[in-house]
Amino acid sequence: MNTNNELILPKESAARPIYSLTPFTLLDYPHKSACILWFAGCNMRCSYCYNPEIVFGKGIISFENAIQFLKGRSHLLDAVVFSGGECLLHKKSISFIAEVKKLGFLVKIDTNGSQPEVLKELIQKELIDYVALDFKAMPAKFEKITQSKLFIPFEKSLLLLLHSEIPFEVRTTVHSELLNKNDIREMISYLENIGYTGNYYIQHFVNGATTIEKLEHSFNELENENLSTEKIKVHFRG
Repeated sequence: MNTNNELILPKESAARPIYSLTPFTLLDYPHKSACILWFAGCNMRCSYCYNPEIVFGKGIISFENAIQFLKGRSHLLDAVVFSGGECLLHKKSISFIAEVKKLGFLVKIDTNGSQPEVLKELIQKELIDYVALDFKAMPAKFEKITQSKLFIPFEKSLLLLLHSEIPFEVRTTVHSELLNKNDIREMISYLENIGYTGNYYIQHFVNGATTIEKLEHSFNELENENLSTEKIKVHFRG
C-alpha cells in the first residue's frame, strides 16, 4: 500500500476515524480511478506491515469531512477504496460505506477478513463492489505473522465471498523470512480445496520500508517457481 500524495484535510471536532486520504489512484481499484480512505487501527500486528503509523496511530479526518471531499469528486472519480489498518473495525463502517454508495461511487474494501459479520451485512445490503482479501498464512504460521488468532474469521470471510457474487481477489504479502515456496504451495492448495478459482496475487515485500518489526532483507525467489495451477493463476506484484 502506498500513502504518497496524501491529502490531509482540516480537523474537525467530530470523531476522526480516518488517518489520511489519498485523493487519486489508478492502482488500487482494477481499471477504475479512485481515492483511498485509510482508517486508523488494526487488530493484527503483521511484522512486515508498511503502515505502522496507521496501525498504531489515531485518525485525524472525520468521515463528514471525507464526504465533503467526495462530493466535490463525484464526476472525477469512479470509486472509493476503504483501507487501513482494518477499515471494517470501525463501529460505523457499514453506515459510512452506505453514505459513499449514495453518492454514486463504486466501493472497494481492503480487509484482513477478521470481521465476517460486518462483511456479511455489506454483501447482503449490496454495499460493496470489489474486495481485496489478505491471506496472511496457513494456521501453522498465521499467529506468528499476524500476532492474532483470527484465521477462523478470515476463513469465514473467504467462504462468504466465495458464495457471493462480489468480485474479489486474494493476495499475500511475502517476506522470505516468514513464508517460503512450500508455504505458498500449501496456501494455493488450500484455496483450491476450499473452492477458490481465478487470480492469486503474491506481493513481494519491499526492502527498506518502515515496518512494524525490523526484518532482514527479503529475497524474491518465488517468481522462478511454477506456482499456477489449472484453477488458480498466480500473479506477482512489487
